[in-house]
Amino acid sequence: MTPVLPRTPSFRLDGRRALVAGASRGIGLGCAVALAEAGACVTLAARTPAALQAVVAAMQEAGLQAEGLVLDITDLTAVQRALRQRPPYQVLVNSAGSARHSPALDTRTEDFDAVMAVNLRAAYFLATEVASGMHQAGTGGSIINISSQMGHVGGGERAVYCASKHALEGMTKAMAIEWGPKRIRINTVCPTFIRTPLTEPTFSSPERLAWIHSMIRLPRVGEVEDVMGAIVFLASDASAMVTGTALLIDGGWTAG
Repeated sequence: MTPVLPRTPSFRLDGRRALVAGASRGIGLGCAVALAEAGACVTLAARTPAALQAVVAAMQEAGLQAEGLVLDITDLTAVQRALRQRPPYQVLVNSAGSARHSPALDTRTEDFDAVMAVNLRAAYFLATEVASGMHQAGTGGSIINISSQMGHVGGGERAVYCASKHALEGMTKAMAIEWGPKRIRINTVCPTFIRTPLTEPTFSSPERLAWIHSMIRLPRVGEVEDVMGAIVFLASDASAMVTGTALLIDGGWTAG
């Protein structure tokens, strides 16, 4: 009798709507391009109209399905209003992020609040808003929070950033437990230092760059492209049994 061979689940996202927050540059832009290349119709959300319009136009010129949404995700009323005017999404990537590094003893209250407002508070309520739409539509879906290797370890002068990302990891696990029965999956992607405008001050310091190279076991630092495949995997049916977990793209930083 001829055996029935298993079939690899599809990585395609044709017909699905995806929202990417913080999508005008860096990792967020890479996520938006990756999802669109896999067939999704992608809404790129960001605060800066000019930058947003430029990347949306570039994606459309490349034949990708993309639209822009000028949105400050820390404005929860604006988020609710914008999303409830649109059809539900089947994919969300929470990529907006903030970092204000300093020694813990020098942390200013305003810096703590600013980082938590973006990395945790905004991510929390954007996830719940999109998940509510998924649930009401009965579609289920995939939510991907861009966390960090610093959500699993500590780092000098990064107490606030680490706190926000460790909290994001816990939030994701709890939401996975609640939303699994609704067929809503939620996971984190945890990159190492990736070359983006946000990390340029770190890479420009010889001392910090040497520290990064000493911690990454692979012989290079991360690039935006290193994150893109993971996003498609977690958004697609290829990861249909994956929820409440963290995908570390850290070059071995947390391996020990």
